[in-house]
Amino acid sequence: MQSICFWLAGLAYFGTSVGHPIEEFELRDYRGASRKLSDWKESKLVAVVFLGVDCPLAKLYAPRLGELSREFENQGVQFVGINSNQNDAITEIDRYAKANQISFPILKDVGNEVADRFGATRVMEVFLLDPKRFVRYRGRIDDQFTVSVHRLKAGRRDLAIAIEELLDGKDVGTPETEASGCLISRVRTQSAKGSITYAKHIAPILQQHCQVCHRPGQIGPFALTNYKEAAGWAAMIDEVVGQGRMPPWHADPRHGKFANDPRLGDREKQLIAAWARDGAPEGDPADLPAPPTFSENWAIGKPDCVISIPEPFTVPADGVVDYQFIEVDPGFKKDVWITAAEIKPSNRAVVHHCNVFLRPPGSTGDFGAPGTLGSVCFAAAAPGTPPMVLPDGMAKRIPAGWKLVFVLHYTPIGIVQEDQTSIGLILADAKAVKKEVATNLLLDAELSIPPRVADHRVEQTQRFSDDVLLLAFFPHMHVRGKSFRYEAEYPDGTREILLDVPRWDFAWQNRYVLAEPKRLPAGTVMHCVAVYDNSENNSANPDPNVTVHTGPQSWDEMFNGYFEVVLADEDLTRQAGFSDCILTALRFITHPSVVLLSLGAFVLIRVLRRRARKSALHKAVAAE
Repeated sequence: MQSICFWLAGLAYFGTSVGHPIEEFELRDYRGASRKLSDWKESKLVAVVFLGVDCPLAKLYAPRLGELSREFENQGVQFVGINSNQNDAITEIDRYAKANQISFPILKDVGNEVADRFGATRVMEVFLLDPKRFVRYRGRIDDQFTVSVHRLKAGRRDLAIAIEELLDGKDVGTPETEASGCLISRVRTQSAKGSITYAKHIAPILQQHCQVCHRPGQIGPFALTNYKEAAGWAAMIDEVVGQGRMPPWHADPRHGKFANDPRLGDREKQLIAAWARDGAPEGDPADLPAPPTFSENWAIGKPDCVISIPEPFTVPADGVVDYQFIEVDPGFKKDVWITAAEIKPSNRAVVHHCNVFLRPPGSTGDFGAPGTLGSVCFAAAAPGTPPMVLPDGMAKRIPAGWKLVFVLHYTPIGIVQEDQTSIGLILADAKAVKKEVATNLLLDAELSIPPRVADHRVEQTQRFSDDVLLLAFFPHMHVRGKSFRYEAEYPDGTREILLDVPRWDFAWQNRYVLAEPKRLPAGTVMHCVAVYDNSENNSANPDPNVTVHTGPQSWDEMFNGYFEVVLADEDLTRQAGFSDCILTALRFITHPSVVLLSLGAFVLIRVLRRRARKSALHKAVAAE
């Protein structure tokens, strides 16, 4: 359901559709200078684009606009930006222009008069005007980014094609396309009225479900911490909630209960719709709930320890950046137990994801897997991934002398950038840790997804030799990923779906934390099942005509089924007795990595003994 705020009601495209003229208008730019449409009367074409500083698509497309402006400036094409958002200040527009190296004028439409004249409804909507200032094209810049799809590159450069066609004296072949940016936050033209108010009804919803991301310094593209901020985005909040896009959650509610499920109930959705429809009434400030307490910069609270990559990494403006493997010595002289960890890029715009692994002393390549259950990954962060916060009495261990390895996937955004990613750690009292948490992984290193196949199924399994408690899941695929499911097959043959993600979203990758740890008895088999869409019907597919294999870049694929477990009956606080020592020793010597190492050592010893015997025989023969 989508309702439109009253200040959008009645907005129409009268006189602004393709083929109609745009009359003279005058606005001030963000530096205070007055500018008119007629200032560019000598320009062959004028591309008017409606901008907003906080809309995610506005951030993604800003460098592209700068490129297009420079590409066509010598051919008589003038780009003009117009900011009609009521909640975008002049200083914010200035920062936006400088950060994205935008040199063309950006004008401030204070009362939305020019947006109304154009009939513009969304940020990043473009109107291309011919020499007589008739609209010849309106719509998107290209098809690379939408609210639901982030392609690796544009399939069709709609605006550039329209410009080239007009410069060649042709009609625009596709004169209208759909723009999909955020709704322009318009100035209210009449008093808001209604019984549903921000103070009494909406603020509690935003505090509980939204502000963990939508506050300064966090992943949300704009803040929702006060009435002014929320009212400015009222129409957009209503749209994304009504469509189920926000709060983001991709697990099928029929399977499993999760502690970090942010979904709104029907009543909460109805309150938001009514509030937006009535003009976003503020209500009595006395009704406001007490503001929640958040750490200023870290979702986990103030870290006990922050470890950063040694130097800022320079991300080029374009091209492909190889995965960066950056080793850092935390200097831990004894085992350190970690109860929470948060990976924090200094520049989220260019860090697609980061995994942190552990490397034992003396190793130069392989990562280590400490613990009885073998923890293959220490921490991970991708778009939308919450930090790792472990249950009471449970922690991950960084063994003494081990190094941290940051594996970073950087994505150029059209402008040279820098990033210095860090990880914040909350330390646990070693004496209070009962269970050591391990991140296990089901993967397929030999993926081969055929071309033009819409439902390619892949499955991997792991059998548990001990009773374990299952804590959380973190599935990972790339742009051809379609769905991912975790299932348990119990020793009695029954099966249970533990987590089902029926619509994989590469742009928002969650860590699903169980509301209560789930016991899986010894002999249980974990099944991970993924489905890939390598057909032309997958709008994010960079090339449906190739066979796709496992690889690090987004146009490759991955099958990574991470999950966190502990030994169900482990209690590290208990004084180890003889039976505990025997059990620990048995687990150690039967661990797959230890078995392989022992077998290798056995073979090596046999080979060395054989060589020694041969050498002794040769010496004896020589002596005779």
